[in-house]
Parts: sequence; structure tokens; C-alpha cells
Amino acid sequence: MTPRSTETILSAAPALGRRDLERAVDELRDGGILVVPTDTVYGIGCDAANPAAVAAVLAAKGRGRQMPPPVLVASVDSIDSLCVGVPEAARALARTFWPGGLTLILRARPDLGWDLGETGGTIGVRMPDQDALLSLLNSFGPMAVTSANLTGQPPATSVRQAIGYFGTRVSAYLDGGPTAGSTASSIVDFAHDEPRALRLGTISLADLREAAAVPIAPVEGSAPGRSTCCWPPSRWP
Repeated sequence: MTPRSTETILSAAPALGRRDLERAVDELRDGGILVVPTDTVYGIGCDAANPAAVAAVLAAKGRGRQMPPPVLVASVDSIDSLCVGVPEAARALARTFWPGGLTLILRARPDLGWDLGETGGTIGVRMPDQDALLSLLNSFGPMAVTSANLTGQPPATSVRQAIGYFGTRVSAYLDGGPTAGSTASSIVDFAHDEPRALRLGTISLADLREAAAVPIAPVEGSAPGRSTCCWPPSRWP
């Protein structure tokens, strides 16, 4: 017999119904935390513009401000509302791989006013390829989302695994069923001197270089699904 649960679970398979979508949007507006399915692993996130909610997400994971979450968006056009000085190569990657498993690190707009942690003036941006999550992003706006796991534990690939991590610390869980895999997104940094891959996940370095049409340097010792730098964190969805 399955034990009774006090967690709020909203059905997101194959899509969010109108009432569940409205409930999820209301939770975000109220500063709540959601666990959401992505096209890689499950994520835990909140309103990217709410610093208290972002701090609560990091606290739930057992992380500090030195490991800020990336931001998930609903369209390629969102780049210009969040970032400045976006290179054409970064736009080319977004056009090619979004929605999908690519996170771009870009220079944040100085007037953005968000507090995601110690970002050094940069922001990680991704458009996920997950219908229920995209409908939420379209209805609400950008979310700060990091992988749904406690520090040191593997990212959740199901709602039940995420509940085991967070229990009632999360306002609601969006159940999209098991994720297709556990490989995280690839990360490319365009915010510094030269484009470089910080993590090779669902997209190979060769494919990134071909789409960008510029050299992209790998981080020394990088490997699929891993990052060798301290920021961004290796556990981004």
C-alpha cells in the first residue's frame, strides 16, 4: 500500500491542465518553490526575480550564493531582455539547439536587478525542450531553476525521487513522468575572453563548434556531464 503524502503534486504529463497551470503560476507569484520536469533531469526553481525565493531554493539544496542557478526561458527572444553584448555565435547556438540541452553563460543586463547569487555580472540562460515547463514559462516568465537534488546526491529523474529529497519544503511538484535520461545540458561561456565549453552534456563539442562557426575551447579535463570549474555548478539541469 502506498503511504499517504502531504506534498502537492500537479499532473504535467503530457501537459499541464488549465487549473494546474494556474496553481503553479500562483505558487510562483507567492514566492513558492516548484519542482519541475525538464528535458534533462528534474529541476527545483522559483521566480528568478524574487531573491528570497532564490535563496530558499539554494537553502533547500544545501548550497550557498557562490553557486547561483541558471534561468530558464520560453523563447530565444528572451535573451535580449536578460543579457547585453550577446555575440552572434551565441545567438547561432540558441537558434540551433533551443529548445534543448544547451545553457549559455552571457553578460547580464546591468539594469536587470536580479539577485541570483555571486554571478560576477553574468547569467546562465536555457530554453528547455519540455512542453509542460514551456507552458509554465510562457504563462509566468523566467524561472531560476537548478537540478532537483541535495548537494552531493544525484539529480532526480522522477517526482518521487525529488519528494525524497525535499518533501514539503517545495510548494508543488509538477509530475511529468520519468525523465528520458540523466545527462545534463551542455554549457558554453560567452561572457569572458573566448567562447569555451564548461560542460559537455547532451551536445558534443564538435556540434557546438559547427553551429557557432567560431572556435569553442573546452575546459581542460572536461568530460561528458561534468564541469571542471566552480561556477557554474556542475548540477545545472
